[in-house]
Amino acid sequence: MTSPEVFRAELDRVFSHSWLYVGHESEVSRPGDYVRRPVGGRPVFMVRGAKSGRINVFHNTCTHRGAVVCRQPAGNAKAFSCFYHAWTFDSEGRLMGIPDRDAYGGELDLAALSLRPVARVESYRGFVFASFDPEIQDLVSYLAGAVEYLDLVIDSADGEMEIIKGTNEYCIEANWKLLAENSIDGYHAVSTHDTYFKYLLALGTDLAGGVDGTSYDLGNGHAVLEYRAPWGRPIAKWEPLFGEDSREEIARMRADLVSRHGEARGSRMADTNRNLLIYPNLVVNDIMAVTVRTFMPLAPNRMDVTAWELAPRDELAQLRQRRLDSFLTFLGPAGFATPDDLEALESCQQGFSSGGVEWNDISRGMARTPAANDEAQMRAFWRRWSQQMGTAGYGGGAGASR
Repeated sequence: MTSPEVFRAELDRVFSHSWLYVGHESEVSRPGDYVRRPVGGRPVFMVRGAKSGRINVFHNTCTHRGAVVCRQPAGNAKAFSCFYHAWTFDSEGRLMGIPDRDAYGGELDLAALSLRPVARVESYRGFVFASFDPEIQDLVSYLAGAVEYLDLVIDSADGEMEIIKGTNEYCIEANWKLLAENSIDGYHAVSTHDTYFKYLLALGTDLAGGVDGTSYDLGNGHAVLEYRAPWGRPIAKWEPLFGEDSREEIARMRADLVSRHGEARGSRMADTNRNLLIYPNLVVNDIMAVTVRTFMPLAPNRMDVTAWELAPRDELAQLRQRRLDSFLTFLGPAGFATPDDLEALESCQQGFSSGGVEWNDISRGMARTPAANDEAQMRAFWRRWSQQMGTAGYGGGAGASR
């Protein structure tokens, strides 16, 4: 958690050899639409080609002198011009313009100087991933059991999902792996988020059932925490927070899910929550809102976090508002959960720096069938991390991480 050497090895062994989330197809729905963001510590941008209609992911690097080509966070453009020497590229990455081209004597190979695409780019049901490893397995095989849980989210809206414009962006002074653990940690919910549970109770929410569920190792480092919880879900589970006037409407939505997907799967979509970690740094929280969150390591003790809200396309305005309220109230930077989690993770990082405790214990539940408040899902993450890091990770026991 504190070693600069381990951090540098992670960028090479983990982030350069995994599928990494870039964005959602809905963010670049029109030809020329683009978004710029860091992926695995490298600047890239995603753009829909104006001629091919294909989603391209390019290294954000001018082939002349290396300057960043795409400088705005998002927009629509017919061409990208490097501000340094004005070399210009189209949305397919082709080099289209060079000032004073005659100075090169006709020797330039424009095709060879096109923008460099990231080695591999694939999409699963709107989720766009890239990898810097040209030999990596195909995306669906890599996602393994996580496919089932992405399908649950997407099928609940008949496949028509979109990212709502606007992001939550913040920095945490802690190691990125602590947020990987925290995102699928049911053990901390009641103690760390005590204020939120008291808030629900004050609204009249029935807390008698608590948080009940289990966790699953989905393969390749992916894991999920699946559980029933007392809070409502905009998709089809009413709670007092949503208001009495929405009760019938939400009941109709639930009945529609059951009619389309059957009682078992429809009930699972409506009533159960899922905290899904797609290794190494993508989290899909299908809880009181559907939040897509990435975290990018900047140093052993620092990471950037970005979160988006995923929603059914063209949903009713009142449903969208309810969803955004949930997104901000619990998971927003000033919500009930995120400040609690930031304080906890930064406290862990401060504690690790003292050097008094060498190992992080994640052995809870090893002697029983995993429950929602056990740590089997974290061990799935750490096994994959250990496999990729090898001796660079400094080893460790079956239920410990350093």
